[in-house]
Amino acid sequence: MEERFEHNPNEVNQMNTSQLREAFAVTDILKNREINFVYSHYDRMIIGGAVPSENEIELNSYPALKSDFFLERREMGIINIGGDGRVTADGSDYPLSRLDCLYLAKGTRKVSFKSDDPARPAYFYLLSTPAHHAYENRLMKKEDAVTESLGDSKTSNQRVIHKYVHENGIKSCQLVMGLTILKEGNVWNTMPAHTHHRRMEVYLYFDVQEGQRVFHFMGKPQETRHIILANHEVAISAPWSIHAGCGTAAYSFIWGMAGENQSFADMDVVEIKNLK
Repeated sequence: MEERFEHNPNEVNQMNTSQLREAFAVTDILKNREINFVYSHYDRMIIGGAVPSENEIELNSYPALKSDFFLERREMGIINIGGDGRVTADGSDYPLSRLDCLYLAKGTRKVSFKSDDPARPAYFYLLSTPAHHAYENRLMKKEDAVTESLGDSKTSNQRVIHKYVHENGIKSCQLVMGLTILKEGNVWNTMPAHTHHRRMEVYLYFDVQEGQRVFHFMGKPQETRHIILANHEVAISAPWSIHAGCGTAAYSFIWGMAGENQSFADMDVVEIKNLK
């Protein structure tokens, strides 16, 4: 489990490309036959990936958590972006096809991940936040998620949002999680840009075509920076930072948030003309 500490805006303004990537880009979270985590001190979000192949992978605790089991004081959201697989949690099996979501509550002791076909492994993307209450474990299929169409092809940001873990969906303590799929020919997400000082956010970019990239814009609205990300790479966004991306081709991304509230609409929009 890698550990990432917080950075203030003045410090970020002085960073070069390598330093920005070291602080905010996660580039190898989804590795075949492995489970990997990054512990971010922004709202203590843990970002992870599990890619089982021939063998089942078990979720264990880590010394940094000081807990008997991973979800002793935490909750977790899981979205599968690969082939069919299943998650076993305290003896219950949850089949996850592509873009299905599973929420695991605080107190879930034994968790393991398995692919139905090792030749087409499941890619389980994991987000975990501290939790103070035990809700119920719940599986949500892609077709059951709340969807919302946003944007316009005229501004190259026509997209469909799928909401899974949120205040009107799967109940959680503080985790919010869903995904966005851009329509073909559209490349911009989350524009106009915004911040939300009451919660941090994490983006996993996926379905980025071979040879294509996403330019992820970050930083304070009048002091913007960028990092360039490939398929299955992650951007960590501080509460004070904008988080917007533009791809060289259409793509999808999973968004996850943690912090003071769960209101999807809680954001401070920055007019495009005011970005610098």
